[in-house]
Amino acid sequence: MKRFITILATFIATTLAAQEVDDTLYRNIEGVEITASLKGEEEHKAPISSTTLNMRRLEERGIGSVKDISLVSPNFYQPDYGSSITSSIYVRGFGSRIDQPVLGVVIDNVPVMNKNAFDFDFFDIRRVELLRGPQGTLYGRNTSGGVMNITTLSPLEWQGLRAMAEYSTATSYRASAAYYARPNERFGVSFAAAFDHDGGHFRNIYRDEICDRGNSGSARLRLVGNRGRWYFDNTLSAGYTHEGGYAYHHYLPELQTIEPVAYNDPSGYERLTINEGFTARYDWYNITLTSVTSYQYLDDTMTLDQDFSPKSMFTMQQMQREHTVTEEVVIRNKVNNSRWQWLAGTFLFAKWLDMSSPVTFKEDGINELILGNINKGIHSVFPDNNMLFGTDSFVINSDFNIPTYGAALYGQTSVDLGQWRLTAGLRFDFEHASMSYNSNAVVPYRFDMTMEVFEDLHTEFKGRESDMFFEILPKIAAQYRFIGGNVYATITRGYKAGGYNTQIFSDILQAKMMNDMIADLGAEFDLPIGTTTYDSASATRYKPETTWNFEIGTHLDPAKGLHLDASLFWIECFDQQVTVLPKGMNTGRMMSNAARARSFGVELSAEYAVDGFQLSANYGYTNAKFRDYDDGTANYAGKCLPYAPANTASVVVAYSWQIDSRFLDSITIAADWKGVGAIYWNEANTLHQPFYSLLGANLSLRMGSVTATLWGRNITNTDYNTFYFKSVGEEFFSMGRPLEVGIRLNINL
Repeated sequence: MKRFITILATFIATTLAAQEVDDTLYRNIEGVEITASLKGEEEHKAPISSTTLNMRRLEERGIGSVKDISLVSPNFYQPDYGSSITSSIYVRGFGSRIDQPVLGVVIDNVPVMNKNAFDFDFFDIRRVELLRGPQGTLYGRNTSGGVMNITTLSPLEWQGLRAMAEYSTATSYRASAAYYARPNERFGVSFAAAFDHDGGHFRNIYRDEICDRGNSGSARLRLVGNRGRWYFDNTLSAGYTHEGGYAYHHYLPELQTIEPVAYNDPSGYERLTINEGFTARYDWYNITLTSVTSYQYLDDTMTLDQDFSPKSMFTMQQMQREHTVTEEVVIRNKVNNSRWQWLAGTFLFAKWLDMSSPVTFKEDGINELILGNINKGIHSVFPDNNMLFGTDSFVINSDFNIPTYGAALYGQTSVDLGQWRLTAGLRFDFEHASMSYNSNAVVPYRFDMTMEVFEDLHTEFKGRESDMFFEILPKIAAQYRFIGGNVYATITRGYKAGGYNTQIFSDILQAKMMNDMIADLGAEFDLPIGTTTYDSASATRYKPETTWNFEIGTHLDPAKGLHLDASLFWIECFDQQVTVLPKGMNTGRMMSNAARARSFGVELSAEYAVDGFQLSANYGYTNAKFRDYDDGTANYAGKCLPYAPANTASVVVAYSWQIDSRFLDSITIAADWKGVGAIYWNEANTLHQPFYSLLGANLSLRMGSVTATLWGRNITNTDYNTFYFKSVGEEFFSMGRPLEVGIRLNINL
């Protein structure tokens, strides 16, 4: 605490000579007319459930990533699973742990095409808008839960220097700096950069090191211009992440205790992203034509001690290199007082993914998972003989080439009939995906009854699969508008794309290897585990998930400074994508399709601001259950969907005093409460995380162009779990972050 007081005093001292400016940054930006996106309209007028965070709220709350928005928006939950690659998102009861997300992320009108890049550093974000419910009609694939539109600060809106520095517990710190210039009325340029060091909170007692320490850095160059009817916007950004993570605690169900993190092999995640987005817009009388072109590059490596124990079982690496090109063209009439609003567009994309996922089996893994199972079967026929390996480790190599191409045509129109507005939309969406795979291994083996020397067993699983998907996504909405608000009803269809399970190929090859060795013996016996050899990878496919969403809601402005939102929804889900651990397999996860599921719930939001007082309250309730899901051992009909919380809630209260002082302009104190739960951890609903609360608070002092903030998160140091899974028959939990306290300095010149 002495260190924080010293730092705070230093920050205040540096502001005495600062230029005295008012909140011109926020006032100028918030005074600009803003729409949700090139496809949307102002969120409080649209027939949709939404949450919007402007720059002031983002920076006052210290939001540094998409995960920090979790719980602020009703029925939106993105837990911190301990790594930037695990960007699992749950909206209205639905989500996924691997592969296709339930939410689309769009940055300055450019869609982020790989969910591995969802968790990035937030800095100089002007606006975040979360649209809940299926958005497939306008945004396409992987938006069955909604869309998050993120807008960065433009040099045409504000010019000057911005900087931020923050220090917090666990020796964590982050900083950003940006310069915005407008050399003339037609051109603006900005450059921004950020760095983040997370000191980590969890110690791996076996390796005696903090396992979740990490660093990230990013930079963004933006050029914006307009000339006559033309508008241009080009953004080049890059980001790099190198971190540990995977603070998974072994759970002992018989004792109902959680042990400290303890595994022997190093684990971590490294990622490089480069994104180039170019927007060109032409205004012609009452028509606007917009083209958005992007190139996205992702290169990442995940390294895992996949048994998460001190044993030498097996490790995995997943190395991906992906190139993506997108092109979208939208034509629409200008947003004005016309009774008829319309837009039409086309979207094209191509993704080329090269992936390598080698799994290394080590001594304990060989003896317990492979030889142990084989020899149990052999002993039923040859009690005194054994299968032996001539190595204490071997690698199962799995290489994949997965190109995916897509094209879509869509349109939406709205017509005003007095106080009524009727909306209809339709999207035709086509995708072609293929996968070339080569999984192989070489293992020296010997059966001690018949073989005097070791012989190499060559096992290979190689081939190609392809699929085509075609979806028709309609939307209809009716809205009744009156003084002080509106009420609406919508029916929309959404879908998540299908794909391939790349994570289970090592299990398939492992099963094939054991069956090949048994076949060489010429004896008849069964393995004690359910191994299966596939002749092709068709069994590793999973189908698209589709939903129908029925919603009614209202947006109200009943009094000055007060805004209220409410919505009721019902979702029917078909071919729901669920993450499962295949029976008899040890190293992989796979996506499967449940038969049916449904979800219904409510979302409530209130915003009130008068003079220096601000109140924000949000609540979401979701009742999401399987209608029909039989995995071969049990039918889970009527059980709650795992990993998605039933309740999400938040309250933020703040008050600002304007100080007429030479050294101090204003003081703001704020407190926040977040609550979430219950969360079921498995389909049988035998384990769950009860509802828990997190408290936070901050104190901000504004002195001219400088604001210093002392903040705290989880100030009651509440213990809670964010993730649960099984590996090699053992159970593990990931725990939430403990008490954090920090100090932040913002400068706007």
